[in-house]
Amino acid sequence: MLCVALAAAIGPAGAAQKKVTERSKQKAAAEATRAEIAQKLARMKSELAKIEDQKEDAADTLAESEEAISNANRQLKELAQEQVETGQRLETLAEEQARLAAVVEAQRKQLADLMREQYIAGNEDRIKLLLSGDNPNRINRDMQLMAYVSRAKAQLLTSLRNNLAQVQTNQQKEQNAKAELDEIAQEERDQKALLEREKAKRAAVLGTLSKKAVTQRRQIGSLEKDQQRMTSLVDRLSRLIKQQAEAAAAEKRRQEAVAAARARAQAEAAALARARAQAEQERLAREAANPGAKPANPVEAEPPKVVQRPVEPAEPPARPADIALAPAAPDGAFASLKGKLRSPVAGQLAASFGSKRDGGPSWKGVFIKAPEGSEVRSIAAGRVVFASWMRGFGNLIIVDHGSEYLSIYGSNQSLLKRVGDAVKGGDPIASAGNTGGGEESGLYFELRHRGAAFNPASWISF
Repeated sequence: MLCVALAAAIGPAGAAQKKVTERSKQKAAAEATRAEIAQKLARMKSELAKIEDQKEDAADTLAESEEAISNANRQLKELAQEQVETGQRLETLAEEQARLAAVVEAQRKQLADLMREQYIAGNEDRIKLLLSGDNPNRINRDMQLMAYVSRAKAQLLTSLRNNLAQVQTNQQKEQNAKAELDEIAQEERDQKALLEREKAKRAAVLGTLSKKAVTQRRQIGSLEKDQQRMTSLVDRLSRLIKQQAEAAAAEKRRQEAVAAARARAQAEAAALARARAQAEQERLAREAANPGAKPANPVEAEPPKVVQRPVEPAEPPARPADIALAPAAPDGAFASLKGKLRSPVAGQLAASFGSKRDGGPSWKGVFIKAPEGSEVRSIAAGRVVFASWMRGFGNLIIVDHGSEYLSIYGSNQSLLKRVGDAVKGGDPIASAGNTGGGEESGLYFELRHRGAAFNPASWISF
């Protein structure tokens, strides 16, 4: 009977139902925020394209494939990390489930022992005990013992119900984690298939365009336009970063104002409670000193009530997309690292800052030869403010380090971070390649401050 009652109270564990996982919901929310940022950056790129000559560059034909390869590699890296984290969570849940199962089994045994002992004792209730005519002291002692046993059983039943509910919750979490692993595995298969298709497509297009692409890349006019394009992009990004930094600062002030208002309201409520307690103590003291006196009107004795208004923000909160590019590093942090930074990729320095480019304009950055797929790391902490394909620079990623310092990484095979991601110094952010029509595999790297490129040699040991 007990088991039936417990089963009815708790309900069946239930078979796994097909449903949307928490991972899918979180992913959809993150994608919505990224989509808003992507729209802003797409408009920026579109404005840049309108300014310059619309003559097609051979490398533009590769843009779609190179972007797709980059996205597929990034997705595979993210999925691999998700798979590890979800597997660890599943192991933790399994351990917790085993522990709970042992506790539930022990509690069931304990409850069964209590029921058996009560049955052996005759299962007498309080009414029978009171009407038994036995010694009153014995009746009182037995009544207390029965109360202790009843409370113990009630506590045990409550604990058992809670643990059974926790078992069911854990089972649901395990089912969700397994469903997430299935999702990740399927997405991995899809991304690998897409990657192979795009690699084959790029190889085929590159075979027909390689000579034309190299010729165009060496043209002085093309190199100058690349530099102008980068300068325009950096200027527009700087304005957008400044706007978002102001929005982030305003949001921080708003949150601080709301927290201060809430603290004031709590302090007022505490003061009011203390005043009421003191008034009540004084009233009781007066009544104790004058037992025959007429009690004071409790309404008059209470201190005046303070009307507490709900704390409301002075302005609507900023959306995540409006502050996603705000600097993640404090002012002055990057400048303090001068001369202490490491090269973003392991390789050979092939072109230095200020040297001539095939008789054309001088290099605004450096080019480091490195095997395709070599890990490119962020030189310092910051936030990714651009991560997309760009004519002349291929798959390009830009990190804002605060105080108007930017590090720029071009020609990448893949971009491993998204716009808005905060990164630490040494975090992998890309893999080296020759996208954008480059002749050799490696990394094009620039440092800029307030929009102007400067020599990174005094900052980094290459």
